[in-house]
Amino acid sequence: MQSDISLNHITPTAAISIALSVAIAFLLHGLAYWIAARIVRKMGIEPVILPALYHPTRWLIVLMTLAAGIQPLTFTPKVEAIWTIAAQMLFILLVGWLIFAAMRAGRILIERRSDITVEDNLKARRQHTRVRILYRVTQFVIGFIILSLMLIAIPGVRAIGVTLMASAGLAGLAIGAAAQPALKNLIAGIQMAFSEPIRLDDVLIVEGEWGRVEDIKLTYVVVRLWDDRRLIVPVSYFLEKPFQNWTTTTSDLLGTIFLYVDPATDIEPIRARFIETVKSNHRWDGRVAILQVTDHRADALELRGLLSARNAGTAFDLRCEVREAMMQFLRTEMPEALVRSRQRLEVGEGFTRPFAGVG
Repeated sequence: MQSDISLNHITPTAAISIALSVAIAFLLHGLAYWIAARIVRKMGIEPVILPALYHPTRWLIVLMTLAAGIQPLTFTPKVEAIWTIAAQMLFILLVGWLIFAAMRAGRILIERRSDITVEDNLKARRQHTRVRILYRVTQFVIGFIILSLMLIAIPGVRAIGVTLMASAGLAGLAIGAAAQPALKNLIAGIQMAFSEPIRLDDVLIVEGEWGRVEDIKLTYVVVRLWDDRRLIVPVSYFLEKPFQNWTTTTSDLLGTIFLYVDPATDIEPIRARFIETVKSNHRWDGRVAILQVTDHRADALELRGLLSARNAGTAFDLRCEVREAMMQFLRTEMPEALVRSRQRLEVGEGFTRPFAGVG
């Protein structure tokens, strides 16, 4: 009669059976991976998904082979119960690891095929944004399901959960009220993935700050400001409050410079030099170069120069360079155009007639 096997007494036959099962699992996994790698190379598929699945599939095969190898063995009821619970929890955990690895590899594959470093990267940024948001939302949902299934596999926890069902109504209200901000941002993230008020690398003005969208997390957005500070903004902000997005449909942008000149100045030479300066700058995209009088005050004329560039960063540099060149032109070639103050002093208001000599 075969005796039961306990944790403190493992027979040589049982040990050999367990070791043989593990060895077979490693051999099967290595052979399957080698065959799959050759197929991937022959088909010219980018080697991203297969390496990501290497470790989770190996341990999943080990678990299944081990379960088959110890099937003929007889354990004590206590060991049998521990093994059943542990095997179920490990299987759920490994399947979750496999799903997460496949999702991460798929995200990397899509991001590699959508290059955001090109000049016209609107479509690529749209794909990056959707993939990143949906990836994090799916991570949260799948993680919650995996954790729930692992807890259900434990009889004691399952019994406690059934006992607590009687007070689930009040507890649900309390948890819902406490988690309302997180759930609000989670739902806003899903909505933002399709409505697209912002995308990765978009140029924004948020709370009076200029910056680019560096990352979109599950519940918040990281905006990299012009001086390398990071502005952390809740996802729901972009669905509830107004903000400026300079790259919603295209990255092309109009920039402005303002010049203030004397009211008696001839504008045409300044306009001609402005257009010449803009067109000679390599940052100009060839669309707009206009100088207009936009305001007339008692002491000065306001000249607004419009110029265009392919993106916000280039437009900023172009504005600075053209403004500097125009100020240099006014100082050296048209100093009479610089704004000056004029005052007329009447007799008795700080002005005295010339003293006539006594003769």
